[in-house]
Amino acid sequence: MSEKYKIRDQDKLYFVTFSVVKWIDVFTRSVYKDILIQSLKFCQNNKGLDIYAWCIMSNHTHLIVGKCGENKIEEIIRDFKKYTSVAIIKAIESNILESRKDWLLWMFRKLVERSRKHQRHCFWKNEYHPIELSDSGIMQQKLDYIHMNPVEEGWVREPEDYVYSSAVDYAGGKGLIDLKFVE
Repeated sequence: MSEKYKIRDQDKLYFVTFSVVKWIDVFTRSVYKDILIQSLKFCQNNKGLDIYAWCIMSNHTHLIVGKCGENKIEEIIRDFKKYTSVAIIKAIESNILESRKDWLLWMFRKLVERSRKHQRHCFWKNEYHPIELSDSGIMQQKLDYIHMNPVEEGWVREPEDYVYSSAVDYAGGKGLIDLKFVE
């Protein structure tokens, strides 16, 4: 990871993005998005992850995160990415409705050849480019960016209409993940 993208202060909030290798559209099925949701909840309840905003797109996920426990943010992210990559690959393997199963598994196995880190499958890109949210202007810009992603993609007209996002929480509703709110 470059010097520019490092978590330097564990007490700050960070905008992070997890991208699937080769920008492969995996999160087109709820079953795979639900694995991310359950893993984020686990990290909240067991690892001290604070989530302020989130959005799952077809091939990447944006979050604004902090921590409230002993675990470092980068350790939580490492564990999250490791667990979800294995769980999603298993879900693809066992999904009888997955029309792209052979191609997806082939791609994730093929990309291992280029990786020194992975052994069987390569699912997430290694980097997640944490950006420290050092002032309210940057925080609001990233919050708007996260919530407008599905609108820009043409999936919904209003950010709060997208189920796999925290926009509904910021609009006064209740989303899929408990949040801490940006003040």
